[in-house]
Amino acid sequence: MKIKYKITALFALLATAIMLLSSVSVYYFTSSDRAEAFKRRLKGRANNNAQIYSIFGDSSIKLLAQIDSGSVSTLPRKSVVIFDYLENQLYTFNATGETTPEVDKTVLERARMDEDVYFKVKGREAIAFHHTDARNRIVIVVAAYDEDGWARLVQLRHILFLGLLIGIAIALIGGWVFSVQLVRPLSMIIQEVKDISSQNLSHRLEAGSGHDELHQLANTFNELLNRLQESFMIQRRFISNASHELSTPLTSISSQLEVTLHKDRNIEEYKQVMLSIREDVKQMQQLTKSLLEIAKTGSQGTIELVEVRIDEVMFKVMGDVQKISPDYKVELHFEDIPEDDREFLVFGNSDLLYSAIKNFVENGCKYSQDHTSWVDLSFQSGQIIIRVKNQGDVIAEEEIEHIFQPFYRTNSAATRTKGFGLGLALAKRIIGLHKGAINVQSDIVAGTVFTIVLPSIKAFSR
Repeated sequence: MKIKYKITALFALLATAIMLLSSVSVYYFTSSDRAEAFKRRLKGRANNNAQIYSIFGDSSIKLLAQIDSGSVSTLPRKSVVIFDYLENQLYTFNATGETTPEVDKTVLERARMDEDVYFKVKGREAIAFHHTDARNRIVIVVAAYDEDGWARLVQLRHILFLGLLIGIAIALIGGWVFSVQLVRPLSMIIQEVKDISSQNLSHRLEAGSGHDELHQLANTFNELLNRLQESFMIQRRFISNASHELSTPLTSISSQLEVTLHKDRNIEEYKQVMLSIREDVKQMQQLTKSLLEIAKTGSQGTIELVEVRIDEVMFKVMGDVQKISPDYKVELHFEDIPEDDREFLVFGNSDLLYSAIKNFVENGCKYSQDHTSWVDLSFQSGQIIIRVKNQGDVIAEEEIEHIFQPFYRTNSAATRTKGFGLGLALAKRIIGLHKGAINVQSDIVAGTVFTIVLPSIKAFSR
């Protein structure tokens, strides 16, 4: 069921419930008011008859009959009975077609105790009114039918029922109009979303100038589109660069084999070709390994997080980088050694952290003229701060924001050494998986400094 139908139904049900409750309340209180008003009329008639009988005694019988006969129109189906203290009938009057009401003795006894008792007898309402004076102790019973009151209640019931039907119809129409107006922005958003595809991610929803939930929905969806567009752009660029990087060694291998097989050659020439092909295969192997690591770190759920001592990782990186080349040198400095061992611990994967930090340190040795990387390890407010510094070529400010993109290489790096431009991209993903951050500063005086900030276990325990 569409939401506008649900809104219309809910609006109509709510309005119907309110109107029905109002109608029932009006009818109930009107009915109660009618009953009370008729009781007062019965009591007034009983009191009048009691006063007349008290003044004139038995001689008032004819007068009472005349008065009761004349007031039949005001109290239809009226009957009047006067009982003495021995429950004998002193006076009886019945309208045409009516019989004397049967009054139980308990009603008379209650009337003598409570002064007046209301009851019903054969569809009529009645009162037993007790009157006493110096000469008489009588109970006057007056029964009648409130024809006008019940007629008004029937008329009111018809009016309320008709009003309820009209109100329901108005509620349905109003609910439909209201739901259409409410759902219209959603319909527009749905229509705009239908026009968006992977080839048209630049389209954005019209959020409008309001600040309601629909405005927030449009803005949230636009933010999602921004992230998707960025992801698609990175993916396309990644696939394009990966295809290019993989095709280069394959083309080289194919060309060398074709040239070699074109004619017979001596053993030395075959050996040179095999060595060249081996270098191309190693290059492809390294590229494939980097691509697999990039893919592995693309999902946070693919790594297992355990407690890792960052100083142990740093010492391992220091030793392995210096083994790569006798010219490479790594200097590790601890600013302040914390007393709490938890300051050294992070939640993470030791191999991935090793790979990320080693990349920064190795690049520092590779691209600096003195082949030296300075590494500073410090601890501050539950954070582990690693600064890797080298005196290599300065990275231009416009290139800093691109160096963490896959396959991107600075101009100086591309001309000086072989590589694929995947190391920094992989390192940034690894640091991101560990809830860390990377900052880069590069100038002639201070050199190039990569600052890695990782949260320690102590920060999580807080």
